[in-house]
Amino acid sequence: MDLANSTILITGGTSGIGLSLVKQLSQLGATLIVTGRNPDALHQAKQQFPLIHIVQSDVSNPADVTQLYQTVTHRFPALNMIINNAGLMRLIDLQETSHDPEDILREINTNLSGTIQMVQQFLPHLLTQKKAAIVNVSSAIAFMTYSSAPIYSASKAGVHAYTKALRLQLDDTNVSVFELIPPGVNTNLQRSWAIQPDLGQMMDVDKLVRIAVKGLLNDTVEIRPGLVNMIRLASRIAPGFIERNVGHRAFKNFKQARKQ
Repeated sequence: MDLANSTILITGGTSGIGLSLVKQLSQLGATLIVTGRNPDALHQAKQQFPLIHIVQSDVSNPADVTQLYQTVTHRFPALNMIINNAGLMRLIDLQETSHDPEDILREINTNLSGTIQMVQQFLPHLLTQKKAAIVNVSSAIAFMTYSSAPIYSASKAGVHAYTKALRLQLDDTNVSVFELIPPGVNTNLQRSWAIQPDLGQMMDVDKLVRIAVKGLLNDTVEIRPGLVNMIRLASRIAPGFIERNVGHRAFKNFKQARKQ
């Protein structure tokens, strides 16, 4: 994929993986449109990277996605890549009764429904380009249930399955479909958690994005950095073991921390 000459829309581009993508794709010379829910964070990103274009939008809101499509395709008719990176991850005890239906579905609406809505809106435009791409960001948790974050696990497994189906459907078109499958990454995604992950086991975000950019340049359709291939293999060979001893290990600590 020719990133330097691409016009790229990045959702959730104000922090974590998204902001690192902004930094590294800017260095390549790509034209970048960055979206996010928080206007202050968007303006901070604009101050840090003055050449980017910012548009406030919430991918979990269908009306926002429609308006984003109209705004971006009007202002940037050369748009040829979308990176569906916006994400939300929370530790949730499903036995608690305080979660109302709207709250419990927040991660589905952002991670999975938001990704699907973005593709549905922008695909007709991308099909008009000579060469285009969709990049969906899932997670290694798509291969290994992480019981402390059950809704996130479900949403990212859904993104993985949806991306594979989308790639098959678009196989004979000009639109390439990529999936970035990160392992645990040291970002602000976990900063509100009751228990913090072991940072020694988390991948540096800039290193992750360097691998992701290299994969896009080389047309690698599934980009699996760090330990992801090992997790994927282990989940096939011994799924029960890896789920209980890796994915579920943190849940008891989470419940204990909630009691304190």
